[in-house]
Amino acid sequence: MTETAAENIDILIIGAGPVGMTLHLALAAGGQKSLLIDRRPSAAQQTDPRALALSHGARELLEQIHSWPARAATPIETIHVSQKDGFGRTLIDHRDYKLPALGYVVRYRDLAAALASQLPAGALLDQAELLDITQDEAGVSVSLRQAGQTRKFRSRLLVHAEGTPGDESGISVSEYGQHAVICEVTPCLATGLGHGNRAWERFTPDGPLALLPLGNEFSIVFTLPPAKADAVMAMDDDAFIATLNQAFGRRMRFSQPGKRSRFPLALRMRDALVRDREVWIGNSAQTLHPVSGQGFNLGIRDAWQLAEILLRDGVDRESLTHYAASRRLDRQGGAFFTDKIVRAFSNDNGPLKLARGLGLLALDVFPPARHFVAKRMIWGARAWP
Repeated sequence: MTETAAENIDILIIGAGPVGMTLHLALAAGGQKSLLIDRRPSAAQQTDPRALALSHGARELLEQIHSWPARAATPIETIHVSQKDGFGRTLIDHRDYKLPALGYVVRYRDLAAALASQLPAGALLDQAELLDITQDEAGVSVSLRQAGQTRKFRSRLLVHAEGTPGDESGISVSEYGQHAVICEVTPCLATGLGHGNRAWERFTPDGPLALLPLGNEFSIVFTLPPAKADAVMAMDDDAFIATLNQAFGRRMRFSQPGKRSRFPLALRMRDALVRDREVWIGNSAQTLHPVSGQGFNLGIRDAWQLAEILLRDGVDRESLTHYAASRRLDRQGGAFFTDKIVRAFSNDNGPLKLARGLGLLALDVFPPARHFVAKRMIWGARAWP
């Protein structure tokens, strides 16, 4: 029996979500070919219920590969940060940074569609089951099954962008004991003016409650302990809205909830981004708590920086070593920031509550501190001097 000949591809990207597609398109813009492989049907991303908070920095990168979904993006002009039943708050305003918006809220499916529309024919193998990965000094060999046929590839580099890893070796996991319940709701402000392009990050003893403007609605991320998330998922719409109103406080009321989904939350950090000729980016490299919306933006920056280094320095081990070192500050800073916020704010400890209030007050009355935080939320490590 004749063995299937291997097809030669410079760069294979496992995972054709937004991060994988961003890498493919950024490489293509510089003349470097790659191939996307995904186990799901290409249409599966259109059923993803999530909304994404994208920073202005992410918009700048996506515009360069003609993949910014402008019509589907709702701008965030201000962000209000506070704690329930406690003093102290801070307000971050886009005008302080001379930007059209601090960030944008986009449905996952709309961003995926915008990126997919730029893929040339043959750029993606979907419904492909990965069978085997082996490495040697010269490259990586990959076997997969698609449409009942086994195919083999030989590549100089294998990029993992397939999403959150399981409990495997080389992954440090820190559980939060929280689940995120997500859905869309209609805001009912006393002014009757709608959400006003303002996002809210409201800290409660159970966890953060985020309200993200999306069209005429809010996309909410309601963080709760697992047992309370079970109860919330089982509620009818009226009971759910009453619970949400109670959790947020008196500033706003909500109505007309959409379909609810839930996700368990944990910090997952891959110990090594590079292993010989394999590299991990996006959620496969680090999965963060959704507070402050840093995780997906970090993944976009992963893809962009990897493309920049490969296009400039070539596809070799030295380039990968450089990539891993260059991402250290951004990923560790993002993980530290989100992790400490969640652990400091998700409780009802009296002294901590006082300290949190003083911290929020300090951010509000001392603009340099507020700008330091805001700029790193917008641009990540690129904002460091």
